[in-house]
Amino acid sequence: MTSKLLTASLLASALVAGLGMAPTVAMAQNTNTPGIDNAQQAISARIQQGMQAGRITPSEAQELYARDRDISMRENRYKSDGNATPQERQQLRADLEGLSAEVERKIANNVVVGQPGYNPNTPGVDNSQFNISQRIDEGVRTGRISEREARRLHGRERMIERHEANFKSDGVVTKQERRQLRNEVAALRDQVERMMRNDRRGRG
Repeated sequence: MTSKLLTASLLASALVAGLGMAPTVAMAQNTNTPGIDNAQQAISARIQQGMQAGRITPSEAQELYARDRDISMRENRYKSDGNATPQERQQLRADLEGLSAEVERKIANNVVVGQPGYNPNTPGVDNSQFNISQRIDEGVRTGRISEREARRLHGRERMIERHEANFKSDGVVTKQERRQLRNEVAALRDQVERMMRNDRRGRG
């Protein structure tokens, strides 16, 4: 009987000790937001699906990705002091839920771009730009691209978009103009990939 009581006492002590350590482990993980990161990846995938299905236009996707980038930047700021608080996590989740709902509303739209009369002129360039945006966001989330670097990269994106808008302003994009856009996009993509290959984590 004494042996059983001793065993129970030891188990209880071990359980208490384990519970006592739990908050420390949780605090050490406060900078990790896997659920939020996974939600962002799922939203990006849904935007791509919407574009491929013709339910989301390139301009709509651009706006959605911009909202996703804003959330990523805010998430990075929350983590910068080493502690993403429960309130900050809740705010990020609420923003992602709103963005996800907006994506789903657009996908549920009955209007399909790509129907007769729809001619985006530069679908390959547009898709490449969106893929680059996703890679930049991924770089920010993984710490391989800093917020400052991301702003510069997105600035180059906007410059390419302005060039594209100018080329489209007369109603047609020539082969030479498409070639220039492809070259600009390729140069930006190469720079992003170089950054992603280098372990730049920990840089401001």
